[in-house]
Amino acid sequence: MSTPIQFPAMEKINLLGMNRPELEAFFAEMGEKAFRASQLMKWIHQLGAADFSQMSNISKALQQRLSETATIQPLEVVVDQLSTDGTRKWVLRLADGNCIETVFIPEDDRGTLCISSQIGCALDCSFCSTARQGFSRNLSSAEILSQVWQASRLLDEEKKPGRKITNVVLMGMGEPLLNYDNVVKAIDILLDDFAYGLSKRRVTVSTAGVIPAMDRLADRHDVQLAISLHATRDDLRDELVPINKKYPLKDLMAACHRFMEKRSPRSRLTIEYVMLAGVNDSAQDADELIKLLDGLSVLINLIPFNPFEGSGYKTSSNNAVHRFQDKLIKANMTTIIRKTRGEDIDAACGQLVGKVTDKSRRQQKFIKPRFGMNS
Repeated sequence: MSTPIQFPAMEKINLLGMNRPELEAFFAEMGEKAFRASQLMKWIHQLGAADFSQMSNISKALQQRLSETATIQPLEVVVDQLSTDGTRKWVLRLADGNCIETVFIPEDDRGTLCISSQIGCALDCSFCSTARQGFSRNLSSAEILSQVWQASRLLDEEKKPGRKITNVVLMGMGEPLLNYDNVVKAIDILLDDFAYGLSKRRVTVSTAGVIPAMDRLADRHDVQLAISLHATRDDLRDELVPINKKYPLKDLMAACHRFMEKRSPRSRLTIEYVMLAGVNDSAQDADELIKLLDGLSVLINLIPFNPFEGSGYKTSSNNAVHRFQDKLIKANMTTIIRKTRGEDIDAACGQLVGKVTDKSRRQQKFIKPRFGMNS
């Protein structure tokens, strides 16, 4: 008697990362009306449902059909840490065993969620501890959205004022514009009134300067853009942000101007500038930054460097940071010094590390910092 052939079970579709057009197409294949897509989005993203049986305005028969072919599968929260300053960090485990990190930063007038777009980072910025972890892969749209889904649910459980997500920034682990398709799909859902309903002014994509994707994003979504700049000369930026070798400052600034030309006159480009003692914090550096950004409407974030073991860099002194800020303000550039938040739980800018199966082998290749600090 022959043994019956065992066929592998079909993998269920995770609906968590599907935008409305995709959900409408999904329901059309089932012979259902398009409005089912908006019903499902509200249940998943606004009401936090992960079980079709919770969806009371969907018939039992459709609930059963959905459960046979689809799932709502968020990432597992394996670490949940609360900083003394109210910042909250989650470590989320993916199905392949990798882990990513997500951070919620409460402020008086907003609650900002910083989400990841890659496992590790494909770039090799020398001042960032995330970069030291190497790179595994891009996150799917479901894995990106899962961070928002879990954070919304867990913050709601706190039942405290001021613990609501009002802003989402793609500034966590990874370079968002090297995962363009999944990132823009996630943005679709963040902006959708049947999902999170965020204003386009409250969603920010941070990039080290992936120019082709910047141009595509300008045509796809009217969201905010932040440029991870950190240097005003190509020789220095080549070391701090190595993607500059492919997309040098002249080309990057031209792309910034193109991006802003497609925005309203009131829009501003955010410039992120990590302050590194003796590297990029001199009066001359400030003057060069003013010249480089001429003609752009900008908001400049000066970010005190958050040290990590073996970085080889030091944080600029308070005096150096304020002198730098004063020069920029005198040039009529809106400039703020970003507060260091969540440092006690390693949730500050550049400190997210997660757990990365490094396919780039960068962890093995790293030997020493490429810059010797002189202060």
